[in-house]
Amino acid sequence: MADGTPVTVTITRILNETPNIRSFFFDQPFVFNPGQFVMVWVPGVDEIPMALSSLNSITVQKVGDATSALFSMKRGDKLGIRGPFGNGFTHGEKVLAIAGGVGAAPLLPLVKADCVMTMLLGAKTESELLFLDQLDECTDVVIATDDGSQGNKGFVTTLLDDLNLALYDRIAVCGPEVMMRSVLAKVTEKGVLHKTEFSLHRYMKCGMGVCGSCCIDPSGLRVCRDGPVFSGTILQKSEFGHYMRDASGRKKSI
Repeated sequence: MADGTPVTVTITRILNETPNIRSFFFDQPFVFNPGQFVMVWVPGVDEIPMALSSLNSITVQKVGDATSALFSMKRGDKLGIRGPFGNGFTHGEKVLAIAGGVGAAPLLPLVKADCVMTMLLGAKTESELLFLDQLDECTDVVIATDDGSQGNKGFVTTLLDDLNLALYDRIAVCGPEVMMRSVLAKVTEKGVLHKTEFSLHRYMKCGMGVCGSCCIDPSGLRVCRDGPVFSGTILQKSEFGHYMRDASGRKKSI
């Protein structure tokens, strides 16, 4: 629930999306705006922020203790969910969506809302392209893989060179922060920074704006309450793409 009260949900289905990404479906739907997140409690392990990839699912990449514990769970197991929290992407009539890896998860609901005109989808290799079949049904998808196994060879940011960005009224971006920083530089160069929105991932304790653990420099804006979606103009002169902080508050280079 959005008031922060935890809800216990039961896992009803687990879908292997790629070799290291799975979607976990549960028995209760949540009303949310694409880009909002929930705090997911993995019993006995930790509570972590996760974007909703549908009304009743989260899509998870195995990267740490909590996500590893999630990957060991099975149908019928229970999770705690708080939220949804934060803000989402701005809807528009002609949206360009740019996703790298698991960053496609918070963008999938935006695509299904029928406002994404073009989707740029990037991954390291063909087997790691996320939601390709679902995205193809809803929008024009252009692909880039690092190894050239499908689509253009190279980073997803190179696809921007072949687009007329003036055609789009909004540009929504989610993926690894190094990739998003490259997008930020590219849209600044092309004079369309004001159209952009980026989804940030930061360490969070409360998810409700109380603890301050997810504040970004130098503005002090909280990712959980003022984000996780921020305009490119706000992020241009921030820590974005340079560093983030760990659980103790120490800077970690990106």
